[in-house]
Amino acid sequence: MSNLFRKKNINELLSKNNGVRLKQTLGAFDLILLGVGAIVGTGIFILPGTVAASHSGPAIVFSFLIAAIVCALAAMCYSEFSSAIPVTGSAYTYGYIIFGELLAWFVGWALILEYGLASASVATGWSAYLVSLLEGLNIKIPSSLTGPFNPAEGTFINLPAVLIVLIISFLLTRGLQESAKINRIMVFVKVGVILLFILVGVFYVKPENWQPFMPFGFEGVLAGGALVFFAYLGFDAVSSAAEEVKNPQRNLPIGIIGSLLICSFLYISVSLVLTGIVPYTELNVSNPVSYALQIVEHDWISGVISLGAVTGMMTVILVMLYGGSRLIFAIARDGLLPQVLTKLNPKHKTPDVNTWIFGIAVAFCAGFIPLNTLAELVNMGTLIAFTIVSLGVIFLRRNKSIPKGGFKVPLFPLLPILSFLACLFLILQLSIHTWIACGIWFVVGLIFYFVYGRKHSKLNN
Repeated sequence: MSNLFRKKNINELLSKNNGVRLKQTLGAFDLILLGVGAIVGTGIFILPGTVAASHSGPAIVFSFLIAAIVCALAAMCYSEFSSAIPVTGSAYTYGYIIFGELLAWFVGWALILEYGLASASVATGWSAYLVSLLEGLNIKIPSSLTGPFNPAEGTFINLPAVLIVLIISFLLTRGLQESAKINRIMVFVKVGVILLFILVGVFYVKPENWQPFMPFGFEGVLAGGALVFFAYLGFDAVSSAAEEVKNPQRNLPIGIIGSLLICSFLYISVSLVLTGIVPYTELNVSNPVSYALQIVEHDWISGVISLGAVTGMMTVILVMLYGGSRLIFAIARDGLLPQVLTKLNPKHKTPDVNTWIFGIAVAFCAGFIPLNTLAELVNMGTLIAFTIVSLGVIFLRRNKSIPKGGFKVPLFPLLPILSFLACLFLILQLSIHTWIACGIWFVVGLIFYFVYGRKHSKLNN
């Protein structure tokens, strides 16, 4: 039993990493853009309308605020961990150092699910926006190539979703600095389009559309908060870049907290303008932002918004695929997954083998499997990681072997405990189907660990 809870030595981890190190190329600005690229995607282009219509009404701004507060608490815990332990692997590595191998594997397995499923589901949404945009230009892709495998409906493969995942996987194998340049351009386009919507839409806001402000009561606001929490997923992927960051003690907290603050401002602003232009009862559509501009007869801006949505989702796919590949690299480096997944490209110093394996698996899911019913699994994987990191900060402070300096969570230990309880509350809001599906995933993970991982762990040496 003691082997199941054996812990990694922090000094050995920081100094050697088994002879395999990633190249340090990222600064604070790169990390903020990485975080914004991961967070701002389907959440801002779809969720404000659908959640307002069915759960929160105009009070969706409070739903976003509640979700932002929960994420901010977790973000501060992540910041302290990442500045103290600047190594790739995110919550998996932190759990390995603080709680031991079995719990680390549990968290890592949950995060593989989060990154993979999030990448596939966003790729599917990206495909739908692209098809709509091309149809506006009188370019039609056969419907048999734009949906999951379902012969009864006449669809066999979602080809655009497969292609975008494979293209972005290729970009990631060229090096993170190169991928960060592409991400930077797409983030500027995406944020520019969102600001365009806010600046144009604010002139068409009718305050009477905000009445009643809370039609579903405070319970609706809380339910909306649990749903829009999905919109903030991604900032934790910034901590996956820890090993590739210059001056991580300073830059990682700036990247994590800075990206979350920027995204919170954008979400709340878009929600206010959107529910002010169109009554919340009419916003249960797949493209509420574009729809609102069509209502006020700005069709050309609506087209620009659709283009921005296509661009924005590409950045989410990029950062999620990046986070997943780096997580797999960290787990394999510890011996819990096959060593071929740690192989670095001699020229670009990127784990290209595991990037391609992860990318192909995600492309398969995006191309053939309908993921709507599994969307909550993304929330489950993330919240599990958040609870471990929030609780782990308390033990981190007590560990005398951890290097001092860097970011510290304020109001310790109150804020980490609040973060843990808030994440636990949101986990309990998820459906029974999510619990069952997640349970199956973890059973498979535990079988793999006991059959392979425990025997091949580097800590056996």
